Amino acid sequence: MTLTLLAAAKTAPAETTAAAADPLADLRHYWDASVGWVNTHWLQIGIAVGAGLLIYFLLSMVRRFALKHALSAEGEMTFTHIAGRVIHKTKSFVLAIVAIRLVAGYAQPPAIIMQFVQFVFTIAVVMQVAIWAREIVLGLIQRRAAEGHNETLSNAMGIIRLLISVALFAIAAIVILDNMGVNVTGLIAGLGIGGIAIGLAAQGIFSDLFASLSIIFDRPFRVGETIKYDTSTATVERIGLKSTRLRSLNGELLVISNTNLLSKEITNFAHLHRRRITFKIGVIYQTTPQMLRDLPALLEEQVTAAGHEFIRSSFLSFGASSLDFELLFDVFSDQFDEVAAARTDVAIRLFEAMATAGYEFAYPTQTTFTAAPDGTMIMPYPESPKPKPAAAKAAKAT
Repeated sequence: MTLTLLAAAKTAPAETTAAAADPLADLRHYWDASVGWVNTHWLQIGIAVGAGLLIYFLLSMVRRFALKHALSAEGEMTFTHIAGRVIHKTKSFVLAIVAIRLVAGYAQPPAIIMQFVQFVFTIAVVMQVAIWAREIVLGLIQRRAAEGHNETLSNAMGIIRLLISVALFAIAAIVILDNMGVNVTGLIAGLGIGGIAIGLAAQGIFSDLFASLSIIFDRPFRVGETIKYDTSTATVERIGLKSTRLRSLNGELLVISNTNLLSKEITNFAHLHRRRITFKIGVIYQTTPQMLRDLPALLEEQVTAAGHEFIRSSFLSFGASSLDFELLFDVFSDQFDEVAAARTDVAIRLFEAMATAGYEFAYPTQTTFTAAPDGTMIMPYPESPKPKPAAAKAAKAT
């Protein structure tokens, strides 16, 4: 009896292993379980199928209505238009698998069928979310490009779409693998190391690319605007992916990499609603004190008569050959040509008024003193005659 039990114990694992290794036996087992489930829960299955079809129909109607409403909105690249693009990218297969997942529990399917539904549902939803995220990001970027009519961003949409797609679908693949029970720690580490290696290898290219995107989105300047970069004043002609082209005031074409352009201070002259002009006016030292007191009022009168805003006028310094005054006034215009014309007009008005009032403009002068061989100073101008001491005494006695 004991020998019989031992023999049965030895042969049982072998039979179980053989059955597990036989795929036909597994398929037969799953088939029998499925047939038994259908025969036992046919009513629940029918109700679940009907409910799933109804849910799929309702979701399809909602998608169709939302898409029609979004596409009927006025304007391009609005938030409604972006929402329409996202809805348009919603796949019918995703709606179907969502409907199946919602009603699968009611039909009480076998564990293997439920696991399969859950697996397909996870893949479909994760990929659909990645597609939605890509459309939202690309839509916002294109909306930004449409607002500024930016040719550079429009040309860069190809590489931007590629980078965003790779990043989002890589994340989606990691999420799917993690839900399948795969250890993704090594994969994430490998992707991180690979990304660092690629970033270091293409550091210069990515640096200029991101600098270009910073210029496009932050908009420190636009095409056609006049800026001052370092010591150069120029007009922006084109913003590229790697460099920006500027046309200087003298006509030269300046090509500057975007990284270097953003690394220094930039002065933008485009959005000045007023421009301040400063004049330094020097008059000769022979000007009388009263004329010096009257000069600020005269300057203010001429600026006001020209239609500009007077800021201040005051004595500045004792120059080497002039008494220096400072004049500040504002011109309300954002056009440089109008500002230049206003500056010329005010300058001519000041010259005419000061000449009429008797003011003389100072210019650099220098007086040279010489001496005789005996050391006596020879004055550069004639001396007034002085009476001799003897003659003075005689005149006093008389």
